[in-house]
Amino acid sequence: MNHRFLSIAMFLLAFVISGCTSPTDVVETQPSSSEQVGTVVAMTLQALMPTVAEAAETPIAVTEAATSLLPHSLYFLGRDNQSIGQVYRVERDGRTIKQLTFEPVSVVDYDVSVADGSVVYEMNNQLILINADGSNRRALVDGIPNPDTTRGFYRPVFAPDGQTLAYSRSGINLYSLSTGVANLALEDQLINGPDFFGRETYSPEKYSPDGTKLVIHLLYSDTSALAIYYPASNSLVRLTCATDNHRCTDGAWFYSDIEWATDSSSFYAAVPTATSVYAGDSLWKVNATTGTVTSLTPSTTNDGLAIVPRELHHAPNGQLYFFFGTYDVNSGFFNAPELTLVHSEPDGLTNRTVLRDENFVLMKEALWAPDASFAIVASAPAPDWDQEGGVLELYYTDRTKETVWLASYGQQMKWGP
Repeated sequence: MNHRFLSIAMFLLAFVISGCTSPTDVVETQPSSSEQVGTVVAMTLQALMPTVAEAAETPIAVTEAATSLLPHSLYFLGRDNQSIGQVYRVERDGRTIKQLTFEPVSVVDYDVSVADGSVVYEMNNQLILINADGSNRRALVDGIPNPDTTRGFYRPVFAPDGQTLAYSRSGINLYSLSTGVANLALEDQLINGPDFFGRETYSPEKYSPDGTKLVIHLLYSDTSALAIYYPASNSLVRLTCATDNHRCTDGAWFYSDIEWATDSSSFYAAVPTATSVYAGDSLWKVNATTGTVTSLTPSTTNDGLAIVPRELHHAPNGQLYFFFGTYDVNSGFFNAPELTLVHSEPDGLTNRTVLRDENFVLMKEALWAPDASFAIVASAPAPDWDQEGGVLELYYTDRTKETVWLASYGQQMKWGP
């Protein structure tokens, strides 16, 4: 059978299966070596209109060992057969996938409670809450309807205990799951004038592991910064840099990687030094009590190459795991840096060691296992910089273990309970 005929056959097979798939449960299996040609076809189609791959209606039997492939359930945004963004969950077996939302327009942002699996998401300028099984759908906030919304603005974030939901609307709102009451805890401020261009607005980013602190974004008309918010005392700790810029602002901070240390005393940030995607990052460590910033690595090497750390993770053993590469700033915007998976001492420099041989040049995002035993990587099928997600694959930090295929497309990966 020639390759062209095989490709057509695989396409027709996927089309037939998609018509028979259950609308509520989708099961995907890791392809064997004999299915690699079909995978290439699926990935090519995915670059045009990525969807969560269809499979058989009946879950495939898995071994006892396979049921614990993942330490927790995995959530991500995928696309249904109408190319609408929905929330999906991968069970711990790494095979069974369940669609949790069935909205008429795309979900643009979401979070999941690690306490009970509840999901909050933004759709059509509404903030929606559902139970772990997708039931009991209710709107928490209803904004101005806009079906063309492409980016969320509520930025919902669950506290680790699942009792509080932080979101942005005229400031930082704290919604109590037990009482159903929202409190505008930190109100946006006028700083220079009556309109947005004179405002300091606030958006939540990431709770500390102990739930006592919340990294937030401070947004201005032409730049942004980070700060630490303490809900218990309703106080704000602004970052202090060694430069003259007392707000530690940079136009690209909103796209920074944020990772809390396991003891909640500090957090790491890979901070872009310019608005260009690959202009180099500074790896910083921030004291959560004082806001003092310590620069761990420069943004460029001695020979002028931009340094690019990505997707940070502070492991329980104290090591810092991340993806690392360098980039010639004169090589062009679309020539992405070659990224390798590394770990190091907490300073990001000492004993930095490459863990695997792959080049993660097409990585869009990554999600680390809590113990740093693996990272799930979303890789674009091709250098398409407009695509926000990619094929989900599990890469062990032990290079002797093979890669595990999880899903055909996903973005905004998060761990559940």
